[in-house]
Amino acid sequence: MGGKLPGGELEERVLHALLELGRGTARDLHDRAGDALAYTTIATVLDRLHEKGLVQRLRIGRAFLYSAAVERHALDRARARELLDRFLGDDSKPALAALVDAVESIDSELLDELGRQVAARRRKR
Repeated sequence: MGGKLPGGELEERVLHALLELGRGTARDLHDRAGDALAYTTIATVLDRLHEKGLVQRLRIGRAFLYSAAVERHALDRARARELLDRFLGDDSKPALAALVDAVESIDSELLDELGRQVAARRRKR
């Protein structure tokens, strides 16, 4: 994915709407994700996402037809990686312990799954 992520909540919302839609024009995305936003705002966000390489576009007459240049799972993994990098920081042991506590408080079975994932990753090495 090249490390590029949507730059904020609005870019993320528009990109996720495009991923759900598959492909569409700025008008289509405005209808889907626009809420109280101006059509021109959606068009500007799509331009930014295109510049970042996160969407592709094809000119059809006077409009562009947009499609995502990334898959949802790649976007989710990159976002998770970014959040973990920020969360863990320089001294990762206390943050990692807090993460394990949080996962356990949310769902103890999720903690078991985390253990299975770690074990599987170690076996691959």
